[in-house]
Amino acid sequence: MYGLIGKIKATPGQRDALIAILLDGVSGMPGCLSYVVARAPDDADAIWITEVWDSAESHKASLQLPSVKDAITKGRPLIAAFESHVETTPVGGHGLK
Repeated sequence: MYGLIGKIKATPGQRDALIAILLDGVSGMPGCLSYVVARAPDDADAIWITEVWDSAESHKASLQLPSVKDAITKGRPLIAAFESHVETTPVGGHGLK
């Protein structure tokens, strides 16, 4: 498995709009086992995204999907910064096989 955990800083006041775009573009991603978008409770503009994929290749391939490309195009203007990005190797957990 392949995992990613990232923190995105939305432009001020645009967090919920960015969340909506991120959630709209995630359906039908082959190999995606989990994609969770969460508000940071301590920062009104921060978003955490946690992803689990069956492989790094599946994640890379997802970036070419029309729905993902569209979400990137729509979301980019609402992103102030990518604050952190960590790759992980998930070993299991609730909901993962």
